Amino acid sequence: MTGADTARVRGLVKQFGTRRVLDGLELSIRHGEFVALLGRSGSGKSTLLRVLAGMDTDIQGESVVDGRVSMAFQQPRLLPWRRVWRNIALGLRTDDPRAVARRALAEVYLDERADAWPGTLSGGEAQRVSLARALVREPDLLLLDEPFGSLDALTRLAMHRLVTQLWQRHRPAVLLVTHDVDEALALADRVLVLAGGRIAAEHIVPTARPRSVARQAELRARVLSDLGVDDHEAA
Repeated sequence: MTGADTARVRGLVKQFGTRRVLDGLELSIRHGEFVALLGRSGSGKSTLLRVLAGMDTDIQGESVVDGRVSMAFQQPRLLPWRRVWRNIALGLRTDDPRAVARRALAEVYLDERADAWPGTLSGGEAQRVSLARALVREPDLLLLDEPFGSLDALTRLAMHRLVTQLWQRHRPAVLLVTHDVDEALALADRVLVLAGGRIAAEHIVPTARPRSVARQAELRARVLSDLGVDDHEAA
């Protein structure tokens, strides 16, 4: 592991039966870097996240993470029988888990909902709780598996701003899996395309945050082309 990397994958192979989903994949993520991963359905994006999270060890090759890992999913996966703050504090080893959970909720502007039941939250609120639960563990690597996919367009934009703020404050390395090219270009320093079990394309996003789609039209077209989609098909 180099001093500049939080995560490193070398020669990663993952098979399901005779189907090789990841085929000699190579990937490094630097400390504090925000990386987005795109690919068609079934290309192995979520499989890679599970490997990095240590949830799937039946692999060939090398997968190493330097430090703690947290993961947020497309569905918040909150326990409905536990109040919001208890969902966040689950598994924490601290003298005052409620206070720690409330501080995490304050970061996502939900401290007033600490004693609410998960079933009373909106979709956006539940996803913010999921982010707070991931970040309260102060991860070195934050894995995001399409966390905004089920949200409406306006809520998704608000979540983009929030995630950017939280990332700039805590500076974990981030790997975001998404199907949304515009989302990837808005959030990431580097955009990767997964195809054929390997990283098939890599794009550095040069524009400063906050970003507009209009200023990245050429890069957007190149990423869509890497995904096998013509720009007019995605319009």
